[in-house]
Amino acid sequence: MSSLRNHRVIIASLFLPTTAVLGESSPPTPDIYAREVGTTAATQDLGGRPPAFRHASSRSIGSTPVPLKSIVDDLKSRAITPITTPPSELNPFSKFASLASSPTGKGSISPSSIQNIDVSLAKFQPDPSAHTIRLQRRSSSKPPRYPSLTRSYTNPPSEPYYFAPNTHCNGGLKNAVDSVKDRMTSKLWVGTLGSSTDAYSTELKASVDRRMKEMHSSLPVWIPDAEFESCYDEFCHQVLWPCLHYAVPDAPKTKLFFESAAFKQYVAVNKRFAEAIESVWTEGDVVWINDYHLMLLPLLLRQSTRIPALARAPIGFFMHVAFPSSEIFRCLSVREHLLRGMLGADLVGFQTASYARHFRQTVSRILAVEALPKGIQVEYGIPGGAREGRGRFVDVGVFPMGIDVGALRVRRREPDVSYWVQLLRQRYAGMMIVVGRDKLDEIQGVKHKLEAFELFLKKWPEYQGKVLLLQVALQTTESNELAAGGVSDVVARINSAFSTLTYQPVVFLHTQEVTFSQYLALLTVADAFLVTSLREGMALRTHEFVECQDGRHRPLILSEFTGSYSYSGFRSCIAVNPYDTHGTAKAIHQALTMSDDEALSRWEDLHNHVVTQTAQTFVTSFLTRCLRANTEHTTQTDLNSVPALNTTLLIPRYKHSPRRILLLDFEGTLWRPDMSRAGLLAPFVAPEGAVELLNKFSANKRNEVWLLSGLPVKSLEKVAAKVPGVGIVAENGCFAKIPAQNGKGGVWISMVANLNLTWKGLCVEILNYFTERTPGSFVEEREASVVWRFWTGPTDDCSDRQWARRQAAEAQNHIFDSLGERYGLRIIPGSTSFLVLPNNISRSTAVGAILHPGGPAHSPRSSSMPDLDVPVNGGGGEAGFVFAVGSDEKLLRRLNELDNAETVSTSGKGTDAKWKLDAGDVGDVMWLFANCA
Repeated sequence: MSSLRNHRVIIASLFLPTTAVLGESSPPTPDIYAREVGTTAATQDLGGRPPAFRHASSRSIGSTPVPLKSIVDDLKSRAITPITTPPSELNPFSKFASLASSPTGKGSISPSSIQNIDVSLAKFQPDPSAHTIRLQRRSSSKPPRYPSLTRSYTNPPSEPYYFAPNTHCNGGLKNAVDSVKDRMTSKLWVGTLGSSTDAYSTELKASVDRRMKEMHSSLPVWIPDAEFESCYDEFCHQVLWPCLHYAVPDAPKTKLFFESAAFKQYVAVNKRFAEAIESVWTEGDVVWINDYHLMLLPLLLRQSTRIPALARAPIGFFMHVAFPSSEIFRCLSVREHLLRGMLGADLVGFQTASYARHFRQTVSRILAVEALPKGIQVEYGIPGGAREGRGRFVDVGVFPMGIDVGALRVRRREPDVSYWVQLLRQRYAGMMIVVGRDKLDEIQGVKHKLEAFELFLKKWPEYQGKVLLLQVALQTTESNELAAGGVSDVVARINSAFSTLTYQPVVFLHTQEVTFSQYLALLTVADAFLVTSLREGMALRTHEFVECQDGRHRPLILSEFTGSYSYSGFRSCIAVNPYDTHGTAKAIHQALTMSDDEALSRWEDLHNHVVTQTAQTFVTSFLTRCLRANTEHTTQTDLNSVPALNTTLLIPRYKHSPRRILLLDFEGTLWRPDMSRAGLLAPFVAPEGAVELLNKFSANKRNEVWLLSGLPVKSLEKVAAKVPGVGIVAENGCFAKIPAQNGKGGVWISMVANLNLTWKGLCVEILNYFTERTPGSFVEEREASVVWRFWTGPTDDCSDRQWARRQAAEAQNHIFDSLGERYGLRIIPGSTSFLVLPNNISRSTAVGAILHPGGPAHSPRSSSMPDLDVPVNGGGGEAGFVFAVGSDEKLLRRLNELDNAETVSTSGKGTDAKWKLDAGDVGDVMWLFANCA
């Protein structure tokens, strides 16, 4: 993270954390209002309205004159004496009966009494106009406008306005960024205000721009209301959001989904963001683009003609929501545009490994490019970039989001939270509370949750009157709420069936009615937290619940379709399939009857994940990886900047060095193998030219010569027999043979002796399946690695070769997903084959063992064999000249750290090596060195 101190981070998100509100600053206590909004992940939707009045802070639960005995008494007392509410907060729990407006039945609450109570409470509610940026509802069936100001303004430059927290911003992202403000010393938010701006004058916009930058490090993007409405409400919410969450709509919405004309507005909005970033970007800035609203932005920035240097800028894209399988995403008519837009970034991040895998597979199948476990090999370069016309690599990574645990602990200790915890415990004494917090749309599964709770009350009637579900609903668009499918009807049905004069089973609140202190109190007193999402990224509200349960340790009921559940730490929850109503009802019963010991054990596992995978970890890991990916993509791209090997300069150094270590690649450098099918299947024969050169080098006592190869030990034994004085590394670092000297050495050392190699059988089985589907391919099983030769035909890019490459990408992803994590494997891709071998084993690690003071025999990676205690040519002293020739970039980069090393790349590609050398000239140049004394 220290490297970020030298960079400004430009954070592009659809909504800014702060918005401008026209009019005089109406909240009388702005400090408290600002403190209540935007503190943790919950605050992206828990903005609420500014309080209309404030009480003395000395008020405590102990001053309540009479214990509350019933819901109706509670409602009446709150309506008559609002002074009993805590400092700066209204009591949202005094209105929950308003949803039970179904026909009066046995044990139900009278609708007329509820209406009277609501009327009496109205005078104590904040003025709705005091917070005009709330999402407005419309009675028409047209798609709603985006969150907007409904008033019309004529805006002279003197029109007053004030800044307020933007309740529509990505709160989880904001809190994560705020958690590292001491390390991210310079940042700039880029986004929209989240309100109607057509009526803003040029002077007013300029004033807002200036003050937003000075006071909030933010740059507003000004977008016409109609353009933004079409982009946000239609394309983002009715096309992208359902698609990304596996909810492809049926008729009559099908036409809108597949043929949405709003994509033009989506492109226009992304272009406006690109123009805004171009206007402020400077060399060294890191651009961090967030979420599905801006999927086209990475490529638009790369293709900038206004700022050509953006083609080499560090750009990261993070998808905060889920990403579906290719069978879902391919339904989008604009699928290729969206995927290519994302691939403009150096790094594409996702919440879980499954979402990253879906993305790789989708790109592979739709764009027909090579998708590897670590990223995407894009064949086309970025116009104007260093890899133009030569392709580039896009990293794909997993970065689970977390919460700022430290900040949440500070908030939990505030007096307001303690007040509400005591009030809730008194009000619901003797009852168990199941808490939920979700957006009111179909994807969040609120209706499924309610139906499961209803079934729970029917199957276990002894809990009627003893358990209530307190559901907090987050604001969303009108179309999404309509799609949620009669949530209010289900609430009314449950309450009318099970309510009594002193009991209402479902308390349904909106976030506008709940302050953050009250929300934390709810999480603290909850006996269970219930999440039934049908598909979701990281459910950060579950992290908040776990932290708030420090001291009570009550269980979490979590949908298996959330991103959080994919992590091992969250497997200690009670997992449910939200589509299984009976299973969810049973899970509620299990949670409420769970023993304290079992609940504590489960909570400890959950809490370990929460405190480990924090918001700070998320930000630092993503931005550090983005910078590293950009460095790898740009520093190795300009081959012309690497000088050709200067023998006039290096040969004198070679001649006058008392001890020299030569590290020479075999395949592709000293020997050009026949890559045809017949040549690969033919028995290996040691090439005479390479053998002669190696013997010439090893004959010089000052030389320690090592041959680096990917061939198996069986083949390289033929080379060893002819050049006994040369050390050999086989299978890309899995085995090493010490050079024979004075009749000693000359035996193989295993670098994988302590590793589990049972994965090979499973890997070969997978590859055999793909071999049957790929003509001409075959599998090579070696002692500690496996190679799949997926193409042995001509080098032209024919359709058969494209098919073989796609099969290779599928095979790599399948092996990585099924065996990679379990056995610790890595995959090295090539143009016609790929290699599977144990993790942390490479030619670079083998050279590290060679350079070890005791040689490979005493390296920590080698098997311990006392009889191998022999000196290596120079007796282990430090070499004055290390000469490495090959195409292994990782090895060359590592050797560059040595002051006495000279590295030469023969790959013909971008490199970090100090010198370059054409592979066809290697033999002649090496003989110049070999013939020196």
